[in-house]
Amino acid sequence: MNRILLAATAALLAATANAQDRSPATKTSSPPLIVVEDKGGASALPYYRALNPQDAQPGQPATPQPAPQSTPRIGSPAEAEAAMLPVRSARLTPGDEPRRVIRAPGLTPLFLVGDDDRSRAWLKQRRADLQALRAVGLVVNVAAPEALAALRRLVPGLMLSPASGDDLAQRLGLKHYPVLITATGIEP
Repeated sequence: MNRILLAATAALLAATANAQDRSPATKTSSPPLIVVEDKGGASALPYYRALNPQDAQPGQPATPQPAPQSTPRIGSPAEAEAAMLPVRSARLTPGDEPRRVIRAPGLTPLFLVGDDDRSRAWLKQRRADLQALRAVGLVVNVAAPEALAALRRLVPGLMLSPASGDDLAQRLGLKHYPVLITATGIEP
């Protein structure tokens, strides 16, 4: 029992001595950094001082901070969407796309439309099918928020987002819209 008590006391004394060695009064500062390569340019020191202000020397003039860049803010989702317009898809035009089979397991049904008479008629005709499939719509040619809103009113409950269809057209070999794309096929 005395040995355990003696060992515990010795460990406690050693820990206390070690903690005193690390106290701020006896702590030495770390060595300065070594510059491996310097290609010139503006010093980054003002940025580092802003991150660690306790390292600033007393009486040293404050380094002016760079003015923050003003970035345009878009307040509402409607403003953000309006900022994306107009959308133009150079690879797609209104027309009849041939029906064909594809194999894309897991693909969420989606459809491509534009702001044109053919697309509006197609949306009215296919509205029930699109809603049953819970298809997502990409409006690949639209100029104004009002035109996008008019298309949305034709298919309530479905998501219609303005987006270029050029990449999709290239990957699937599409030339025309409106078109429905499912996991098993492409149909006009």
